[in-house]
Amino acid sequence: MEKSPGPPESDYTADCQARLAFEVLANRWDGVVVYTLGEAGPMRPRALVTRIGGISPKVLNETLRRLEYNGLVVRRAYAEAPPRVDYALTEAGKALLGPMRAMGEWAVRHAGDVLAAQDRFSERSRDHLRTGT
Repeated sequence: MEKSPGPPESDYTADCQARLAFEVLANRWDGVVVYTLGEAGPMRPRALVTRIGGISPKVLNETLRRLEYNGLVVRRAYAEAPPRVDYALTEAGKALLGPMRAMGEWAVRHAGDVLAAQDRFSERSRDHLRTGT
């Protein structure tokens, strides 16, 4: 089997830095917020809630704090009355857009396969419970 370019397989161990990329976007809303800011540019929280849909202001606030903690977004406060705050991607956040688009393409191609496998597994599990085997 031909080896693909990228980090050696040993870089994907429990304590490796390569895993960080997956952990950074493991939360349900993190990728959505990063992608939205990447497509629309800096936004105020209320505009993000409206554009994304289905996310509460509280969950968005938690997501933005987590993304800021991870260095993917920057919070910018403006000295205005009333106070104004917006969020923008950092260079690290912008750099994630390419890999996120690649994951999206993978999902479009393979979502049916994943869902079918989940259905088969669930059916086997139900059969196992029913028959005790």
